[in-house]
Amino acid sequence: MKLVIVSGLSGSGKTIALHTLEDAGYACVDNLPLSLLTAFVEASLQPSRLANERAAIGIDIRGGADELGELHRQLTQLRQNTPGLQIHLLFLYAEPLVLLRRFCETRRPHPLTHKGLPLDEALSTEARLLAPLREVADMVIDTSHSNLHQLSALLRSRLLDDPPEKISLLLQSFGYKHGTPSDSDFIFDMRCLPNPHWHSHLRPLTGRDQEVAAFLSSQPESASMLEQLGNLLVNWLPLFEREQRQFICISLGCTGGQHRSVYMVERLAERLRSHYPNLVTRHRELL
Repeated sequence: MKLVIVSGLSGSGKTIALHTLEDAGYACVDNLPLSLLTAFVEASLQPSRLANERAAIGIDIRGGADELGELHRQLTQLRQNTPGLQIHLLFLYAEPLVLLRRFCETRRPHPLTHKGLPLDEALSTEARLLAPLREVADMVIDTSHSNLHQLSALLRSRLLDDPPEKISLLLQSFGYKHGTPSDSDFIFDMRCLPNPHWHSHLRPLTGRDQEVAAFLSSQPESASMLEQLGNLLVNWLPLFEREQRQFICISLGCTGGQHRSVYMVERLAERLRSHYPNLVTRHRELL
């Protein structure tokens, strides 16, 4: 049985994550009291119920800070004492200003505001209380730059139907002027490469267009960067697999996230896909 625990900050997309998993055939329960977690797992493993199937549970600050402090201990015990159970802890978060805007737009109350805290203080308090849980999560996803459909697609690519023997890779491009993606395991800077932006006929295009690809592929720096970066990842990613890492996010950035980083992500994906078929690309600034 595969069990996904969905947790994270309020407003970060936990409901979307549970709906995505439910649409994929998971049995989902939101806001399950932690005292019922072990009973839920035992019932799910009964032959007549969900044996060898998939389930997802939403557990977050609504259950109280004390319960969250016990979650890691209970998950450790379940992993040790329950043969055939695979547990994945998913933690979602977003930047404070993004969360503030989302609550203002939806006009829904934050779970901690009933204690008299203003919204900004409730958000910071929740982030502090959930920090230990984030540290032990199997997968941490920043949803700051994702809308409903983008987050759902990202979760499907990283959670569903992944071959267990291979690590799942996310290669994404971004623009430094829009901020670095904080959910990255590795960030590589492509701003040292020749910039197509300074060629007027290439400026409105992207790194996916043939003209931009032809320009960058003709530059010795691009070929050298691609070769060395590809060798680095091919040589070192197996060590992360050996440590049972399931997901790696690799981000490549340039100034605007339109030309160089996009081109390099596409070329790097071509290089790595034969080693890692469970690979997804994402171009943050082209969404």
